[in-house]
Amino acid sequence: MSTYAEYQLKLYADGMLHQRYPLVTTNPNKLEEQARSKLLPTSYSYLAGGAGEGATMDANRLAFRQWKMIPRQLRPTAKRDISAELFGHKYSSPILMAPVGVQSIFHEDKETGLAEVCGEIGVPYILSTASTSSIEEVAAASKGDLWFQLYWPISNDITQSLLRRAKATGYKVLVVTLDTWSLAWRPSDLDNAYVPFIKGIGNQIGFTDPVFRKNFADKHGGTPEDKLLEASQQWTSDAFPGVSHSWEDIKLLRETWDGPIVLKGIQHVDDAKLALEHGCQGIVVSNHGGRQLDGAIGSLEVLPEIAEAVGDKMTVLFDSGIRTGVDIIKALALGAKAVLVGRPAIYGLAVAGKAGAKQVLQGMLADLDQSMGLAGIKDINGCNRSMIRQVQYGGDVISSN
Repeated sequence: MSTYAEYQLKLYADGMLHQRYPLVTTNPNKLEEQARSKLLPTSYSYLAGGAGEGATMDANRLAFRQWKMIPRQLRPTAKRDISAELFGHKYSSPILMAPVGVQSIFHEDKETGLAEVCGEIGVPYILSTASTSSIEEVAAASKGDLWFQLYWPISNDITQSLLRRAKATGYKVLVVTLDTWSLAWRPSDLDNAYVPFIKGIGNQIGFTDPVFRKNFADKHGGTPEDKLLEASQQWTSDAFPGVSHSWEDIKLLRETWDGPIVLKGIQHVDDAKLALEHGCQGIVVSNHGGRQLDGAIGSLEVLPEIAEAVGDKMTVLFDSGIRTGVDIIKALALGAKAVLVGRPAIYGLAVAGKAGAKQVLQGMLADLDQSMGLAGIKDINGCNRSMIRQVQYGGDVISSN
């Protein structure tokens, strides 16, 4: 049996022999509620909530329920290989830690702690621009692979400065989020009148940027630390300007960043083709976990047509709705090369800090490994369309968000 699946045996042995039990539930349908019991109402709502009535969040999960595994038997799968190659680099699994902002509102271990444990288990960590730790602090805390997610500022000098900092501290891939140039209508946050950035929470990457600090000093005659509210307003108006960049603006990113550029938030096949035309190396098929446009199509629903159109020419990643190892198999089978995991790991962080997040990710790795074996799949290439079928059962409504 391979290493990841052995984690399941460890959980049993720890409990049966030593009365040590999991810090975080292994049940994906109970994980959110466990995290809710640990969080302030504002923090929970910020994490678990979505846009509008939550229809996009529901669509993400419902899309997974419409695809069923078709297991094969009597196949030699005792030795399984779940490694994946992305942008010429071999990773130990197809799981990436999604960029999630303001992690200090969920636990004091925040981004530095989560990046640390991701490095320990070989999961690349994607740092959000909206973090409560700086680019440099996270780089110092992690011994693993780091990617940088950009909320694309309207000011070119700040954009270039952020990319230079990330490159200088070892971040390998640039992930550019396209769908969040403005915050969506999010009732769970609106009812609490809560957006952490107004009071400086989640602005650390901006506040530590030398170009932003100079621009702020020139305008206000002080530092972000001295004038927190003014600095917060200036940073958020630049990072979330209320207007979108254009396809032509990608040229600036390519001039500044010499590594792979991945566009996150692609839901239409024509946008995937445009990403390819404009020199990007990858895309993330994503609707931001249902946090931006309500009533949008589930990401898994559009993954096959996007992968078919551009998957042989660029790297297609998937985000929005991954909750189990079988979910990962389905996404891979429909054309993704790897997946981003967001809320589950942060729920684990909320429950038990970095150790809780690590346990959730280890569980997902074990579930993927074990489920591949039970399905008769020995490696990632075996996660293909022959292993799944679309079946619409009336009872398949909603599982966990």
